[in-house]
Amino acid sequence: MSLKISRRTFIKGSIAAAGTVVAGTGISGPDFAAAGPLSDEKQEPLSTLLDIRKCIGCEECVHACREVNAAKYPEPRKPFPKMYPKTVPVQDWSEKRDVTDRLTPYNWIFIQHASVTHNGEKMELTIPRRCMHCDNPPCVKLCPWGAAKQEKNGLSRIDADLCLGGSKCKNVCPWSIPERQTGVGLYLDLLPALAGNGVMYKCDRCYNRLEKDELPACIEACPENVQSIGPRSEILEQAHSLAKEINGYVYGEHENGGTNTIYVSPVPFDQLNAAIEKGKGKPHLAYTKNMMADGTNLSRAMLIAPLAGLAAAFGKFYLKSKEDK
Repeated sequence: MSLKISRRTFIKGSIAAAGTVVAGTGISGPDFAAAGPLSDEKQEPLSTLLDIRKCIGCEECVHACREVNAAKYPEPRKPFPKMYPKTVPVQDWSEKRDVTDRLTPYNWIFIQHASVTHNGEKMELTIPRRCMHCDNPPCVKLCPWGAAKQEKNGLSRIDADLCLGGSKCKNVCPWSIPERQTGVGLYLDLLPALAGNGVMYKCDRCYNRLEKDELPACIEACPENVQSIGPRSEILEQAHSLAKEINGYVYGEHENGGTNTIYVSPVPFDQLNAAIEKGKGKPHLAYTKNMMADGTNLSRAMLIAPLAGLAAAFGKFYLKSKEDK
């Protein structure tokens, strides 16, 4: 069976069937449904557990993400405005939409490969990589335009309607996750020559599916049950239980003060980090300190918060006035 047919089969599967993926790690479908809606103010943050031993690198998650989120992808307006200063880079992925071996505005999850030898055993491991969805995300706290937000269920996302593409989110992200597409967004109407030159994009953990108690596409499509989702405390409990069972290692619990993306590996993560290809659009797997524990960032966040709120309010007002014309 081809990957394409397999992908569609999984995407079109029922939530009841998808619930067995979650149930396979001890989290039942009803538990997920109770934790899923963004409207539940008392919910615990949702986390995902990725058992990288199970990943076979088939890219089903990659293709499912692209298929389900295609309507969110940018359609840039060309030719691009000339930017001042000229050092502001044009970043155009619109002619490279098929790239799947790194993060781009059109590819929010990709597979990293690692060839390692651990305890005398040679291993080939493949690792799904996307936004880590931090507990205290610097991309959200330090966005000057109020375009990045964190929902009550712990996911962080960028509002493409409000983003001016200034890349502050990418600069403060320990993994440099967000990617910019030039020629799209609010800057074209407001300050096409001076603003941020586009919109930043990253995984939003299928927030619109979670609102309907549906699984994120990457989880639903995976044929190997690599990922599961549930309340963070339960996910961490299972991660440590699994790590103990396989004499393995956990990543994401403490990195950047804690994230809602938790990996379990049979190999130490510093060894994996040395083995994977890193660079633009290809994040590391090293330990990273809590960016928001830094006094400078805390001070900036306190100063930015009210200004970001005003900027977001203005952006929403402007967009609404355009719709009313």
